[in-house]
Amino acid sequence: MKYKSQQVAYWFFALAMLLLALQIVYGFVMGFARVGYDVLHTVAPFNTARAVHTNLLVVWLLTGFMGAAYYIIPEEAEQELVSVKLAYVQLISLALVGVTAIVGYHFNYWEGRKFLEIPRPLDYLVVINVLLFLGLILVTLFKSAKRTTTSLVLTMGLVFAALLYLPGMIWFDNQAVDSFFRWWVVHLWVEGVWELILGGILSFLLIKLTGVDREVIEKWLYVIVGLTFISGILGTGHHYYFIGTGKTWLIIGGIFSALEPLAFLGMVLFAVAMYRKGEKKHPNKIALNWTLGTAIISFIGAGVLGFAHTLPQVNLYTHGTLVTAMHGHLAFWGAYAMIVLAFISYAMPNLTGRKLYDTSRGNYAFWLSNIGMLGMTVAFGVAGVTQVYLERKMGLEFGDVQNEIKVHFVVLIFCAMMFATGITLYILEFLRYGRPVYDAPEAKP
Repeated sequence: MKYKSQQVAYWFFALAMLLLALQIVYGFVMGFARVGYDVLHTVAPFNTARAVHTNLLVVWLLTGFMGAAYYIIPEEAEQELVSVKLAYVQLISLALVGVTAIVGYHFNYWEGRKFLEIPRPLDYLVVINVLLFLGLILVTLFKSAKRTTTSLVLTMGLVFAALLYLPGMIWFDNQAVDSFFRWWVVHLWVEGVWELILGGILSFLLIKLTGVDREVIEKWLYVIVGLTFISGILGTGHHYYFIGTGKTWLIIGGIFSALEPLAFLGMVLFAVAMYRKGEKKHPNKIALNWTLGTAIISFIGAGVLGFAHTLPQVNLYTHGTLVTAMHGHLAFWGAYAMIVLAFISYAMPNLTGRKLYDTSRGNYAFWLSNIGMLGMTVAFGVAGVTQVYLERKMGLEFGDVQNEIKVHFVVLIFCAMMFATGITLYILEFLRYGRPVYDAPEAKP
């Protein structure tokens, strides 16, 4: 690593790995409950396991983004982070908030709004934590004479993500109004400003891994940012189809949601074009695989599968079914989880000096996790389509339909085991690197 303060990123990555492992555990709790083995019901009933599973997803991804920012910003700004001690304070407080939230879910202490279930007092602690994080990043940037497009896009995404958390803290007694503003957080995060974070990290990785001139890569970044804002903001309307809002949202949501895959298509073209244009062969093939995989899988999961059920004529039948789970799992995995894992794979050799660039364990981790996730996506998809047909076309009762599609969850559990094996191998590889060493020789660019 070039700057000593970059080693802060390692501890954020370590926390992210722990939270990812916990998320998978709670996923298995739900999976076995769906096939009749709800042996942990008294400790973690399905609703609690689901709340923990989905909220851990958000927290570990944000932790990974923060770690990536703490690594990227000093290098892009060409100076040390303004305060390493405060960065560690921020990390510890983030971990404490996460632990408190998980314990609270098990005691049925939550807000009750999907993805935003943490108790209200913790909301204020999250805001303080994120403000501290942004303060460290922004002050470091503004103290530097060098501000790159990559660092500015990444920072803009982080700032907007913080601002868009605030509407979710406002309470409305009216269910439709409450849901209207809740989507300002959930949708505009994952289908808006998080894409800016993704674009910034992807740009940094491609600059380092391909050797293509920064100016060329950052021009592509402007295109992705433009497509994200054009489609993502008004694309929020596809959540407003059936919650009591006006019919205008059927038109707005339908049109702009259909345009959202363009941003991910642009990302695929961007990544592949930079890879083919690159003249040097970076030895860190595992990081390169994760980076290119991010662009391709995100286009399939977020773009293609999102488009498959976003039009109101289709969403009328698929809304609230396992078709959404099909899209959600592959979208989150491809667009955000894979970019965090890609960045960790790139950063760890530089942080520790151990150049585990192309190990069999690392390659197995990549392929097993991706094949497992694709298998889970297919299982969710078949179950979802069957659910739509039996429940919303034939009129069968919800409980009867769940019994009919139980077999698909058996397949899903086997695929999840393959996925979990891949992630276990990835975490073992992470542990194999050991702790960061500042005087380690820098990995070759």
